Amino acid sequence: MLRTLWLRFGALLGKLLMRVLIVGLVIWGISAAWFAWQHRGPVSALEQVPPGEALMTQDIIQTAVRIVDQHRESTRYLRDAHAKAHGCVKAEVQVLADLPADLRQGVFAEVGKTWPATLRLSNGNAYPQFDSIRDARGMALKLHNVPGKQLLEDQQARGEQDFVMFSHPNFFVSDVAEYRQNVAAQADGKKIMAFFPGWNPLNWQVRHLFIALATLSSPPASPTQTTYFSVSPYKFGGVNAKFRVAPDADSCPAYSVPPQNQALPNFLRSALNQQLSTDRVPACFVLQIQRQDASRFMPIEDTSIEWKESDAPFETVARIKVPAQDFDTPSLNLACDNQSFNPWFGIEAHRPIGGINRLRKAVYEAVSDYRHARNAEASAP
Repeated sequence: MLRTLWLRFGALLGKLLMRVLIVGLVIWGISAAWFAWQHRGPVSALEQVPPGEALMTQDIIQTAVRIVDQHRESTRYLRDAHAKAHGCVKAEVQVLADLPADLRQGVFAEVGKTWPATLRLSNGNAYPQFDSIRDARGMALKLHNVPGKQLLEDQQARGEQDFVMFSHPNFFVSDVAEYRQNVAAQADGKKIMAFFPGWNPLNWQVRHLFIALATLSSPPASPTQTTYFSVSPYKFGGVNAKFRVAPDADSCPAYSVPPQNQALPNFLRSALNQQLSTDRVPACFVLQIQRQDASRFMPIEDTSIEWKESDAPFETVARIKVPAQDFDTPSLNLACDNQSFNPWFGIEAHRPIGGINRLRKAVYEAVSDYRHARNAEASAP
């Protein structure tokens, strides 16, 4: 009797699970078809500023300052994102000698030109947590001695071109409105509300949650073995483009970093130090661009959309070499912490575009000014 009931229950449960699976597949198919229909070309090659963006930006600045206050380390005020650096290292960026004429734009205009540069490698979190915790990884690249008018009127003495990237090709928010809601929820310690702001399923951001989960990846063996993406678009002369920096093993001596103790909080810094300072082996990358094809779905104003390589391949414009060096000293680490990286430090040929970049212009400047002022007060006698 019990055996018969158990078999019937098992058969009923199997049918139920099969129906749930079928319904799930149907929903997934409908969602995929709807997404494909909604996200198809052509798109605009021009920026489109939504109403109310300036007010939303001011709200985000206040939230970002609150995050800086929450996450300060003793009396030291840290960045509101990418707070923990693995190191700032000297680098050389050399434009390809055979670069095609249509790619000779801005800092890449002179073929064979070598720019002195600084690389800041980091974790993505706003708090300096253990490297073993799943996280995004960041690279900020700064070219020095760049001639020409800087984008920011009060920064004309800089002579810099910055490229700010992290280790995923798309972002987990689309625009400034979503960023405001997301960062406010995280600042309040309600991370789940960042993607589920209410009971209405129409407002849930499930796709963006999956992007965020994919962004929070396991740590690499070394920061030099990661690919970094600009996520948001920039001008590249007369066209729009995104940037990518990828390891270039063929241009450097063969090297495999010795296994690090991942139980240690700063093992990625140790890996970087092992390669550059102990083993004296340089690291190499390629700097690439992906030009927008406006006939494809490659939008400017939605950073949650990955520009497909099948629609527009990445093209190498320069090579980056990080020579062997000593970078992990108290004075250099302090200088690294005090260094500012901003995609708006640069020239018109590489002007950041799109809502997230417009947001960065205001937030980076406000947070940087706040952080440096507080650190100066803390260090004053």
